[in-house]
Amino acid sequence: MAVLTLIILPLVGGLGLFLYGMHMMGEGIEKAAGAKLRSILEFFTRNTLSGLAVGFLFTAIIQSSSACTSMVVSFVNSGIMDLYQAVGVIFGANIGTTVTSQLVSFDLADYAPILVLAGVIMLLFFKKIFVQKIGEILAGFGILFLGLNNMSSAMGTLHEIPGALDIFSAVSNPILALLVGTLVTAVVQSSSVTVSIILLMATQDLLDLPTCLFMIQGCNIGACATALLSSVGGKKDAKRAAMIHLLFNGIGTLFFIIFLTFGMDWFIDTVLALSNGNKGRFVANAHTIVKITQVIVLLPFTKVIVKLTHLFVRGEDEKIGYRQQLQLKYIGGSNVFSPATAVVDVSKELERMAYLASENLNRAMNALITLDEDDIEEVYHVEENINFLNHEITNYLVKISQTNLPVEDAKSIGGLFHVVNDIERIGDHAENVADSARMRIKTGCGFSPEAIKEMTVMLEMVNTLVQYAVEMFRNDSSEHLEDIKRLEDEVDRKEREYQQNHVDRMTRGECKPEGGMIFSDVISGLERVADHATNIAFAIYNNDN
Repeated sequence: MAVLTLIILPLVGGLGLFLYGMHMMGEGIEKAAGAKLRSILEFFTRNTLSGLAVGFLFTAIIQSSSACTSMVVSFVNSGIMDLYQAVGVIFGANIGTTVTSQLVSFDLADYAPILVLAGVIMLLFFKKIFVQKIGEILAGFGILFLGLNNMSSAMGTLHEIPGALDIFSAVSNPILALLVGTLVTAVVQSSSVTVSIILLMATQDLLDLPTCLFMIQGCNIGACATALLSSVGGKKDAKRAAMIHLLFNGIGTLFFIIFLTFGMDWFIDTVLALSNGNKGRFVANAHTIVKITQVIVLLPFTKVIVKLTHLFVRGEDEKIGYRQQLQLKYIGGSNVFSPATAVVDVSKELERMAYLASENLNRAMNALITLDEDDIEEVYHVEENINFLNHEITNYLVKISQTNLPVEDAKSIGGLFHVVNDIERIGDHAENVADSARMRIKTGCGFSPEAIKEMTVMLEMVNTLVQYAVEMFRNDSSEHLEDIKRLEDEVDRKEREYQQNHVDRMTRGECKPEGGMIFSDVISGLERVADHATNIAFAIYNNDN
């Protein structure tokens, strides 16, 4: 009973506080800065070296290499990032994950209550969401160190238990230490947590230093579990991105085990001297040195590693064409889901839907003039796909709005609901034009050359406006806003002008009533398409402002 009260309960309770504090802190950082960090991750990964720096900074800030690598897998799955960009970020994330153990190695437990109090005050008494998230970060950081302090105190009493040290000495076998590090990290899905526990055990003399080194190598392998799980069901390149993480850690671990076989004593003496004899600092510094060394050794072979992933994950994904209707490309089903990239994924799906609707409008307008029945049937076929996308994307937006999205992403959800509705309405107008084409075939009515020219001019203006709106949406910028305003006004003016021209032609007997009715409906429909495109642009602009 005494063992339960003095050791097990404080140890388990401390571990619970530590895990909760790390989760709370990481989640708070992702919510407060996740969208901005993601934008940096997207923008500054043009080459391997810049990707390495960004991967390090991103992971050091959010305190989770698992979150970073999972986000990279999601980006690769969405086509935002290619494998050669991903490899640098993954390498950097592996260095960034050592920052947690560096922080833990310093005794900050005395400041933990102050951090918790400051965080709780910000959470309870401030209304601004951003301030609340900062409070969540501070409270999580404080709770983390309270948990560490509890665990450290509980571990200190283990020396008084007969036979307790014999249990820990059994782990001194290098292979067993490697397996324990791998399994524990795979279960908790965080190498930072496992290395922090190893650090505490080393500080309390429960593990010798060689055992700590082999367990750290096991943590490297176990850390791959999160990325591998997040890639399950994803596209081929998403699986390859997860495989890059596994190959990096696997090859790096093998290299270091061989090195330790011949230079164990020298390595321990050198790192211990750098750590001023502090065993906790030794574990943190050894973890950092191992990761930096692995990156230095493997960085020249990034292209080889990417090519190796194609040996493990063979083949290519099937391309989605017009005839493959009722399919999602970026969200739902077997696609990778991550709250940190959910809005990015749905935006890619919306962009695809917008291009489908725009191209379908042009296909319908072409069919209206040529009366090509294959084009007319294709319009209806694609419209089914657009309606399907509308339904699925709307459901997906409802789903992700109930998850822990970054603050900026949560703000954009309302605008995305409007965007999907406006895109669907553009698709409806394409279907209306196809109905008009069928009406022409049925009645045999035609258009005057002037009417055809006016519809062509207006379609070109609407196409440009839609293109600008989609570019604004894709780039999340207001770059074309003034052009869109100008074009929208011009389309309105042209619609009034062409409607009057239509009345004049009818009066002169140059246009039959049936053709004139279709012309009027088409011109009005194109004007409404311009309105929907403008709505898409302003949905993004209003969210940014």
